[in-house]
Amino acid sequence: MNNKSKHFGIAALQLNLAEADNLELLLERIQKIKLRFPWVRMVVLSELALRGVGVQHARELPSAEEDAFCRSARELGIWLVPGSMYEKCGSAVFNTTPVINPNGEVVGRYRKIYPFLPYEKGVTGGDQFLVFDVPEVGRFGVSICYDIWFPETTRALTWLGAEVIIHPTKTDTIDRRDELSIVRASAVTNQCYVVDVNSAGAQGVGRSIVVGPEGEVIHQASVEEEVIAFEVDLAKVKQVRERGMKGLGQTLKSFRDARVQYPQYEPGAVSPAYEELGPLKVPE
Repeated sequence: MNNKSKHFGIAALQLNLAEADNLELLLERIQKIKLRFPWVRMVVLSELALRGVGVQHARELPSAEEDAFCRSARELGIWLVPGSMYEKCGSAVFNTTPVINPNGEVVGRYRKIYPFLPYEKGVTGGDQFLVFDVPEVGRFGVSICYDIWFPETTRALTWLGAEVIIHPTKTDTIDRRDELSIVRASAVTNQCYVVDVNSAGAQGVGRSIVVGPEGEVIHQASVEEEVIAFEVDLAKVKQVRERGMKGLGQTLKSFRDARVQYPQYEPGAVSPAYEELGPLKVPE
C-alpha cells in the first residue's frame, strides 16, 4: 500500500457579506488570498455569496459573473468553487455551484438537490451528483448547505469516489450548532474531508468548519470574518478507509459488503409513518 503524502492547499473564505452585489469584493479577496498564501491551490466561497437570497437574482449560466470567476481562476492558476448562485433554466431556478479549474474552465455545475424548503421558495432541486478529479491529487465532491442533512447525499458522493466534500453553506439561524455536529458525523462515517464554509455578516453566523476523515476538527471558525487556509492529505483518506477510523471501523467496506435491502429505496415505496407528517409548509 502506497501512502505517500498527497497534500493539497485549500482556502475557505468566511467573509462578511451583505445581501447585495458582492462580485468585486469576492474577486478582490480571492486575489489577496493567492498572494498571501501562494501554496493554496483551491479557493472556496460560501453559498449564495454573490448576491445572497432571492430568486430574482437568477441568471442563465454561463453568465458575466461566472465568466469573471473563470478569468480570476485562470489568472491566479487556481481551482475555484465560488460558493453558489441562482441559475435560471427555462422556467426553473436552481441553486448552483460552478467548479472552475486553473485554466478558467467550468468543469461542472452542481445544482443543490435539497433546497431549504419551505423557506427557499421558488427553487427547484437538482437530481445529479457532481464529483471531479484534481489531477495527481484525488477526487472531490460538491454538496450545498441543506443537502448534508440527508446522509444519502454524502454517501452517494463517496460511493462515486469523493475523498473531499466541498460544502458551501449560508446559515444565519440558531441551528448552526446542529449543522456542525452533522458535518463531523458526515466526515467520520464517510471517512472523508468535509470543507463546510459559511458566510458571516448580514448573510450568516459564521462558524465554518473543516473536518478530517477520522472526525477530527482541523479548524472551526468564529462568528467573525476568517480566512481558513489549510491542507488536506488524500493519502490519509486512503489509509483511514483501508485500515479503519483510528484502526477500528472500516465503514465504507461494511457498507459495500452488506446485502441488506433498505425498504425506503424499494421501487414505489411508501411510508405510512411519513405520510402522516402532512404537507411541507411553513409552521403556523
